[in-house]
Amino acid sequence: MENKWNELASDASVERAAAALAANGFEVAIVENAAAAKAKALEWIPAGAEVFTMVSATVDSIGLSATLNGSGGYASVRASLGAMNGATQGREMRKLGAAPDVSVGSVHALTEDGKFLVASLTGSQLPAYAYGAGTAIFVVSTKKIVKNLDEAWNRLVEHVVPRESVRARKAYGLPESFSTYPSKVLIFNREIQPGRVKVILLKEDAGF
Repeated sequence: MENKWNELASDASVERAAAALAANGFEVAIVENAAAAKAKALEWIPAGAEVFTMVSATVDSIGLSATLNGSGGYASVRASLGAMNGATQGREMRKLGAAPDVSVGSVHALTEDGKFLVASLTGSQLPAYAYGAGTAIFVVSTKKIVKNLDEAWNRLVEHVVPRESVRARKAYGLPESFSTYPSKVLIFNREIQPGRVKVILLKEDAGF
């Protein structure tokens, strides 16, 4: 099962997924490597734009998070949130995170018929993805392409959840007993706002 969820999709599968995504209202780009994925994402983000990079091993691995949050060329929502006090500014933080100009992240599985899902323990990234962000950009390794939503769910619970649990324990100093849970799951079936949701299909292993 491990190999199944880590295997890059065939070119034919990638092309089917890309065509289906486009038919469902998503803007799509297919790229060969991490450098091209980063360049494409930056091409879609205006200089100086307010950008919220969601927690994503994929976005981190291609160097996109570092550029968007640390170059000074963009208004980093993540940096702003890091400087705020959750105990006294919770309302302001929720509003800031819910409606950035641009959100950037990844998905947990994407189907050949052009649908994809994103799961979350808290749900903090989902408002921006679903509606709040003016533009939502997803960088997706083609190893995440599956046949249908049943397989997408299986990939999530069998592959992503265990790895995200390990990542979270290390990142946040949580006990070994901690395990994350897909308590809230957002499924994208279609996008009705032309150009709002953009998907970069990366033909390299990246993220979970």
